[in-house]
Amino acid sequence: MPLILGTNSIKDTGFDVANSLRFNRGSSDTLTRTPSSASNRKTFTFSTWVKRSNVADKQQIFGVEGGNSNTTWFRLNFSGSETLNFEMYFDEIITNRVFRDVGAWYHIVLAIDTTQGTASNRVKIYINGQQESSFSSSTYPSQNQDLGLNNNVAHNFGGVDGSNYPSHYLCETVLIDGTQLDPTSFGEFDSDSGIWKPINVSGLTFGTNGFYLDFEDSSALGNDAAGSNNFTVNNLTAIDQSTDTCTNNFITWSALTPRSSDITLSQGNCDVTMGGISRGIFATIGVSSGKWYYESKWVSGSFFQTGVVATDTMNDNDDVYSGKTGAFMYDQAGNIKSGGSTLASVSSPSTGDIIGIYLDLDNSKLYFAKNGAIQNSGTGIDISAYNEYTFGCAPTSAVLSGNFGNPTFSITSGNTDPNGYGNFEYSTNDGGSASFDSSAKDFYALNTKNLSEFG
Repeated sequence: MPLILGTNSIKDTGFDVANSLRFNRGSSDTLTRTPSSASNRKTFTFSTWVKRSNVADKQQIFGVEGGNSNTTWFRLNFSGSETLNFEMYFDEIITNRVFRDVGAWYHIVLAIDTTQGTASNRVKIYINGQQESSFSSSTYPSQNQDLGLNNNVAHNFGGVDGSNYPSHYLCETVLIDGTQLDPTSFGEFDSDSGIWKPINVSGLTFGTNGFYLDFEDSSALGNDAAGSNNFTVNNLTAIDQSTDTCTNNFITWSALTPRSSDITLSQGNCDVTMGGISRGIFATIGVSSGKWYYESKWVSGSFFQTGVVATDTMNDNDDVYSGKTGAFMYDQAGNIKSGGSTLASVSSPSTGDIIGIYLDLDNSKLYFAKNGAIQNSGTGIDISAYNEYTFGCAPTSAVLSGNFGNPTFSITSGNTDPNGYGNFEYSTNDGGSASFDSSAKDFYALNTKNLSEFG
């Protein structure tokens, strides 16, 4: 079962990252800045945390404009083969390691100093605090070579030269101009768990063209928190600011299961577009205890099913819809169904409606709400037959927008869970206009901080 408790996500880090920025490939999202003058092109360090969404295509993390034959060519990207590639004019370094975990945050440090006499010391790549040493290709720049970064040409997050736009989240993104640093300037290993975690970078010396993007100002997502080297925002809006970060990893739909050409994920794997087949998809984290909340908006289309699936019964190739054993779904006809049987008849949803899913694994009950109104008279559906669940959906010939706490649609009310996490349209506590069974209240967004406390 490809259900993931994402790496680098622990309950107490000592330093919490508030926000990330969600890039959507289909929207051609970018941040762009052209330095007013060149600075140190031989020595610098780039650091960022990234959570991937789509692993099928070449996707740019950070780069400099200028075609493949231009000496300013400087690009850090994920390849279509899921490796991490660093490309500089005629030189390139490609990892043997692949990066296909769509439920985890990776910390990447690219440390450059072309003045070094030893070629392999001129470019160092670190992943989660460890230096990479296994490469399928490793051609290093010549000694004292000027690279494209820190030249006075366009620097981009997202696609470069109008292509290779990414689908991922970025947070804690830093450029140090003039110094080759190791990863301990940006993170440390947690003494209890051994997990690599971020530290406060605000005290670093960023240099002339250096910057620190913390993505905390939703009205200025390209703001440099360390100075005035701000980036221009292109096609990104306040809704693309997320609280899914390297210190609190939120659940999303999994791009790894099941794979079908009729299923398209977008907006950081929160939105699902599905063609005309009875198929579905499930989320990245499975749970066997606790109380969890999720909202599902029916955006458009003909058929809509959303709910939970038992991970005991699912595998990579399973369809996820109400005809399947272990799937409990609220459908467009106003039925709550599982295994082809109708368990309850409720209010029929329409496009634009938001279905709230309340998963109570402490009492083996499942509740649904439509636009804040609890269905089935507040009586929970018995889900005691299985041990572990995750959220699932099957919007056949339709589009569904999932809100796991970081919505891709506008929220008018702004509810959080009892721990203050998430941004939901309706209450996670009592369902709004109707009551649950007396045993059920206080549901939580499914993220690693809540999971470590309640899961």
